[in-house]
Amino acid sequence: MTMTAGTSSADDVSRIDGVPQLDDAALWATVVGQEPAVALLQQAATQPVHAYLLVGPPGAGRTEAARAFAGTLFAGSGPAEDGCTGEDLEGQRHRGLAAIGQHPDLVLVQPEGRSLLVADAERITVEGWRSPIEADRKVIVVDRFDTAEPAAASSLLKTIEEPPTSTVFVLLAEEVPDEHVTIASRCVRVDLPPVPDQVVADALMAEGVAADRADELATASAGSVARARLLAVDPAFLGRRDAWHSVPERLDGSGAVVAVLVAELRGLIDEAQGLLQDRHCIELEALTEHEEAFGARGSGRRELVDRHKREIRRHRDDELRFGLATLARAYLARAVPDGPSPAEACLSATERITEATGDLLRNPNETLLLQALFLDLPTVEPA
Repeated sequence: MTMTAGTSSADDVSRIDGVPQLDDAALWATVVGQEPAVALLQQAATQPVHAYLLVGPPGAGRTEAARAFAGTLFAGSGPAEDGCTGEDLEGQRHRGLAAIGQHPDLVLVQPEGRSLLVADAERITVEGWRSPIEADRKVIVVDRFDTAEPAAASSLLKTIEEPPTSTVFVLLAEEVPDEHVTIASRCVRVDLPPVPDQVVADALMAEGVAADRADELATASAGSVARARLLAVDPAFLGRRDAWHSVPERLDGSGAVVAVLVAELRGLIDEAQGLLQDRHCIELEALTEHEEAFGARGSGRRELVDRHKREIRRHRDDELRFGLATLARAYLARAVPDGPSPAEACLSATERITEATGDLLRNPNETLLLQALFLDLPTVEPA
């Protein structure tokens, strides 16, 4: 498994058997642009409680923060060995394994579909009661907690209210729905806002991206360093942006034009997944070589394939969010007094687009969602 977004600093550290050896500073450096949240979690790690809730938009670094927090808990503050001052090798290994998501006592539970189901909640309970393997604690990270169905939420609440003494739960959410406030109240909440564009741009420039290009990518990243890095090597990015930006001028109120536009945009999203799929192929080839050398038992193939599926789905959601945000900006730019298009209609269009963006995670049929949206949007004159 490769280092996740925001972990490029680990590329320059020493590795043992492929595992980066990280001190505390290098571990927390994987969380980009979230200094207040990092400070809070570092302090919390000195006297951890049973449950935490990390709230923020996609790309804000929730997963990286959860892994860094887990790595800090696993490493602990035990005495250095063999005369070492500060960082013992075992602590560095714990941190490195947590940073790449491969620590045996770090369990990431992610919904297979659009919602966290009862089966997922049952797995959380089972994993929570298993004893740690290498560290003194087990950390269960629950992604997209905010999508939990009622029965799953009820099961999760019971588990968190009666937690095993050696387990720490870390829930990740974009927001906390009203129906989940009871669970949230049982957790220490840590907010991770969108990473500022300038921070994203600075991270890209530190990796060799030209300043003007970095600024453009940061704007399109929606506060996600991971997405900005992916876009930086995507030659078709500007074409997709321009295609979404042209939608208001191409609409004419007819269903035929809407159908063509939606098919075109979905095709561009399909093509955009090519870079991610190429990376997945490389990872699978590396795993196959490992299996040929050491055997398939315990190789983690199923986990890798499942992760690839989640990444593809998240990438598609990110592309749709980016496209809809670009579309909203196109209408907002035209919402000016005495402009060629009615300002009120353009402002109403941005509100409708915002509503559709919220529906995105709840509506798996993106074709119908986009068609319904485009039929509601006004035609405008060229800017």
